[in-house]
Amino acid sequence: MAKVLIVDDEESIRELYSEELQDEGYDVILAEDGYKLIDKIENEKPDVVVLDIKMEGFNGLDLLQEIRNKFYNLPVILCSAFEAFKGSLKSIAADYYVVKSSDLTNLKKKIKEALETKVPDHNE
Repeated sequence: MAKVLIVDDEESIRELYSEELQDEGYDVILAEDGYKLIDKIENEKPDVVVLDIKMEGFNGLDLLQEIRNKFYNLPVILCSAFEAFKGSLKSIAADYYVVKSSDLTNLKKKIKEALETKVPDHNE
């Protein structure tokens, strides 16, 4: 079963994503912010990360850079209520982009694509 790490400061979003993705057969791990995110990734070993950009006290694009520095092959899906982030140079390190919506069809599609194209890590 593939593990999906959801990083979002909105509890309602985390709950919605968790419920919907568990119904799809995924093992879901939740994080409400970027605090000790690298440790969480090391301990939980997710197959894909869904990362919010604008979180209280954390910039998702900066967290994306931290993830890329340590886990180069880990697929990351940037998820935001705003499309403007696509123009940021920092966002090019993401594998996919999804605009937040209560309809998770696009997010589920991107997670499936990320898992199908994931490059195995030599440490796995």
